Amino acid sequence: KKKLIGKYCFLEPINVKKHSKDLYNNFLKDKKNIIWTYLPYGPFKTYKNFKKWLKYFCLNKDPFFYAIYSMKRKQYCGMASYLRITPEHGLIEVGHINYSPILQNTTEGTEAMYLMMRNAFEVLGNRRYEWKCNNLNIPSKKAAKRLGFKFEGMFRQMQITKGRNRDNAWYSIIDKEWNKLKKGYLKFLKPSNFDKNHKQVKKIKFN
Repeated sequence: KKKLIGKYCFLEPINVKKHSKDLYNNFLKDKKNIIWTYLPYGPFKTYKNFKKWLKYFCLNKDPFFYAIYSMKRKQYCGMASYLRITPEHGLIEVGHINYSPILQNTTEGTEAMYLMMRNAFEVLGNRRYEWKCNNLNIPSKKAAKRLGFKFEGMFRQMQITKGRNRDNAWYSIIDKEWNKLKKGYLKFLKPSNFDKNHKQVKKIKFN
């Protein structure tokens, strides 16, 4: 699991010493703690607790966590992981996505998802790439759709998270869809698609 490098960001396997301070400080920029609503952990009241959680939860093989570095911001400002890694079936899921406010709705945020997807299909050789989220998590469902995932259905009463029922919305991309999606991502990520303020000219399209 190597570093995944793009034009606007790169992803590195989590290193507590290297990444924890940036991540903690950037997650704190979400004053209302909205980013933790649908995650099974957090928010963390102290840096010490956050570091402890990183050590305990984020250094495993599954889920396998990355820290996301924004080249524009010159800091680590988000996390994402692979999970349910099942090579014998060519199956992998992306999850535990947590973007601090400075990474939300950015080119780096989109590129990070593209880099993980490309790696999942082209390097790790998967047939199926999954995205699951709490059915109440509207931003996550919108993101899945925008990124090219297909909705497959809802699993009712799948979990209890933070004392609440969780119905899971399931999405996926399969290998035969990847080439078409890749073209859309590459077109979107071209430097010419962004103005001098880094705003996109054209939205991402896959048709």
